[in-house]
Amino acid sequence: MCRDIIDNGTSTEGEKVRPHWEDGSLAYTIKKFGVVNRYNLREEFPAVTLRKTAIKSCTDEMLWIWQRKSNNIHDLKSTVWDEWADETGSIGKAYGYQMAQRHPYRDINIADLVTAFGPNYMDHVTKETDDNGIVWYMDQVDRVIYDLKTHPFSRRIMTNIYTHADLSEMHLYPCAYSMTFNVTVDKETGKHVLNAILNQRSQDILAANNWNVCQYSVLVYMLAQVCDMLPGELVHVIADAHIYDRHIPLVEELIQRETHPAPKFWLNPEIHDFYEFTTDDIRLDDYVTGPQIKNIPIAV
Repeated sequence: MCRDIIDNGTSTEGEKVRPHWEDGSLAYTIKKFGVVNRYNLREEFPAVTLRKTAIKSCTDEMLWIWQRKSNNIHDLKSTVWDEWADETGSIGKAYGYQMAQRHPYRDINIADLVTAFGPNYMDHVTKETDDNGIVWYMDQVDRVIYDLKTHPFSRRIMTNIYTHADLSEMHLYPCAYSMTFNVTVDKETGKHVLNAILNQRSQDILAANNWNVCQYSVLVYMLAQVCDMLPGELVHVIADAHIYDRHIPLVEELIQRETHPAPKFWLNPEIHDFYEFTTDDIRLDDYVTGPQIKNIPIAV
């Protein structure tokens, strides 16, 4: 992918671009449109071995958005969002904020709620009544879990945090903005298999590609375990896959490195409630990598 972007991509040099470097100069890229990568999570865990991906830190960010549904960096252990936070730590109405918003759903019944969340299902929904009857309110994450457990072959199981009405109050528009889940059946075992598509409008390939791939792979593993399924494929769709001008020498060196066998992913088998997972419940074993690249400049 990196070789293809550098050799066959187009440059934004000289164009009117928003990102800039810390010294104030404009940050140009070489980019390709519509990059699609497929990862079969049953064959191997897709952590790059050319350098180390911090699996616990990227998982913590995913849980910050999907589990804690937070938009405040004080709830996050890493510093990856510090550039976009205000004096209170907020990144505005972005990411976790959008996941926490409850929306009305009518096609919900109590029996299915118990199946999805157990006897404490009211922790996950609110109930109101209007002229047309009962209206249940549920956020996007709980809706995914609810549908996977009760209507696994629905073609409507997805999240989307690119909310146009709130964009002006987001400190950064969502890059990874949508997940679509789709369940198939394993022909050998008859078990349900959880697959997902991650849609991304833009990606800084050096800084973020494997970070995003790993964290959403972990999400698929977690949701599959919670819903008694097998992890399947993660399909990653990137509309604007780019390498920044100051990153090109780093990428050129990186892709010349020796590769190693994929690590083995461990997920605590005792956890069956998505909201109980912590970063202590994941691990990469036999993860052999090249040296880390330090002090990567980040365009903002």
